[in-house]
Amino acid sequence: MDLSLAELIASSSWRKALSAELSKDYFLKLENFLDLEYKSKKDIFPAKENIFEAINLIDLRNVKVVILGQDPYHGVGEAHGLSFSVQDGVRFPPSLRNILKELQSDVGIEIPESGNLKKWAQQGVLLLNAVLTVEKDKAASHQKKGWEIFTDKIIQSVSEQSEHVVFILWGAFAQKKEQLIDSSKHYIIKSVHPSPLSSHRGFFGSRPFSKTNAWLAEKGIDPVKW
Repeated sequence: MDLSLAELIASSSWRKALSAELSKDYFLKLENFLDLEYKSKKDIFPAKENIFEAINLIDLRNVKVVILGQDPYHGVGEAHGLSFSVQDGVRFPPSLRNILKELQSDVGIEIPESGNLKKWAQQGVLLLNAVLTVEKDKAASHQKKGWEIFTDKIIQSVSEQSEHVVFILWGAFAQKKEQLIDSSKHYIIKSVHPSPLSSHRGFFGSRPFSKTNAWLAEKGIDPVKW
């Protein structure tokens, strides 16, 4: 028997924070839409069991950093539920390659062989896309189906229930979410998107990784081992 969307949220802290959303009309319509998509002959990414990977890997109370993306990757084998991350053995998409180049420049870490960022998530980095599913080779195909409402609630829950979180907002889309964040207790880092279209206009040299760790250390929080 297929699990419902709500049952795919394994973390009890997130299920409690998001429980009111799970019975709302928009969420039920979203679930119905996804059921039809997965039952069709279309390829939908990520695999259903990985839709909530970003929140299932981190207890709400342990979030240190939020890195907000827009959509999952839509190529075969790429998306696995974490923004900007790809599965082991998958070629780096351009934005991820630029992120890792900036990481190398910023904190001196060699570009890894794998673009799987799960090790970040396991340290409290919430790699959240605003839209959590996509059809193969059709970018933005699941936008405006309800995911944005749900993930806005995730962002609000972190802002309200956590202390001293770094929110990294790359690009105009992510920066629209700034209104959901309490800047009096959280640190917001903004720059252009790491996409090749914009990366040379302020992403390279923005040093988000060292800025994040400096602020966490200032608040007595263990830095991220990028």
